[in-house]
Amino acid sequence: MAALVATGGATVPEPPDPGWASPGLVGGGGWPFAGVPLSPDQAEGASYLPGSSVVRLADGRIRLVPSGGEAPITVDASDPRVARAVRSDSAWLAQGTVPEGGQGGAYRDMATRALLDLRLLTRSNGASLASWYSKWRYCWPRDSAFAVAAFAATGHPSEARRILRFLARAQHDDGMWAARYNPDGTAVADGRAPQLDSLGWVLWSTWFYRVQAADQDELPVLWPMVRRAADHLARSLDAEGLPPASSDYWERGHRHEQDPRRPTLGVVGPVLAGLRAATDLAQMRGDGERAAQWRHAAQRVSDAVARQFAPYGYPRSPVPGGLMDTSVTFIAPPFAPADAGVTAAVADAARKQALPNGGVLPGERWSGDPAVAWTPETALFGLSAAASGRTGEAHDRLGWLSAHRTSMGVLPEKVGATGKPAGPAPLGWTASLVLLSLSALERPLPTP
Repeated sequence: MAALVATGGATVPEPPDPGWASPGLVGGGGWPFAGVPLSPDQAEGASYLPGSSVVRLADGRIRLVPSGGEAPITVDASDPRVARAVRSDSAWLAQGTVPEGGQGGAYRDMATRALLDLRLLTRSNGASLASWYSKWRYCWPRDSAFAVAAFAATGHPSEARRILRFLARAQHDDGMWAARYNPDGTAVADGRAPQLDSLGWVLWSTWFYRVQAADQDELPVLWPMVRRAADHLARSLDAEGLPPASSDYWERGHRHEQDPRRPTLGVVGPVLAGLRAATDLAQMRGDGERAAQWRHAAQRVSDAVARQFAPYGYPRSPVPGGLMDTSVTFIAPPFAPADAGVTAAVADAARKQALPNGGVLPGERWSGDPAVAWTPETALFGLSAAASGRTGEAHDRLGWLSAHRTSMGVLPEKVGATGKPAGPAPLGWTASLVLLSLSALERPLPTP
């Protein structure tokens, strides 16, 4: 079975999982940031009390995880624990900001829910879970990096620090991370090879945190992690300036790609952003030698992108007739400086991946369900638009995401042809991307 998973990657069939049917998590001040899914039979007519993860059921009673507890209880609305739980959540939100995208509160509910859900998905040890259910109840370094950026952008640096320290503890001596981790921090042994894009994403998020939080004291603690990851990436480049082939956010083995010998743009984009970010971190630390080494490596990757991907319009694999996918946004703002050719490629990808329900597929000629839209990919196009000044397009994407949440306002992983949620909710990566998009509409995000 391990060999089958290793060779088949994301194409291995998995049994259906009904867990996504829950419309959201119940929380409310439990220890620490405890939450549990609301059962589907309680979902009809339920809603969150404003500014909290406390749920009002259809019969008026309240479902919450009380302070200091981990199991949910159902109480009358007059129970003093209700007000205490709401105050706890509201106080945490007030420590930072809830981005609204400059729309006078139109997105405030979605942003509030996304922030509170990210908090519930982040364990006390810093493990940031993709979602709450079975095969999503793991910590992917890639998803965690975006949670770091979202917490940093919204003024919640302690959560960002906790995730980064978890990643620093989990990192291998060679700079790599496992493909994913259990909530307790142990690597998942399922045959998946380490995914090289995670190094770039963690480096980018560490830099993003340092710039947004202006936390000079944290850099020495994280520096060994940065050094190991950036050195690994710089050493990995081949004669063409490209990193080795690896699976990326598609969770698919590279042997299934159009060009199995070379990395996808889903790997190359994060590697480039990560090396640029590491260069800046080295300069902040005063390590000119490493800054020069990593700058040279970043330039080699950038030159390789210009030679290998640009002539074909920045497809997923650098071949004639290469198929487009959402990873083209990884070489656009806020991950890279604006470029006219890349901007055109982002528009081309968005057009080719568009679905009648208003969302997008992960890529052109997607091998999965052709009628189901994926919210992280839709949100990535929204973030690219927001960070590039295409405000109208960004609002279109955000409006679609807002309109296709669960009955309780939670962002799901996927949306079916009829517009109903078709994947787990909440999904941490989508929540992070929405928060970053709304932040980008209010003020420019830093770009390495």
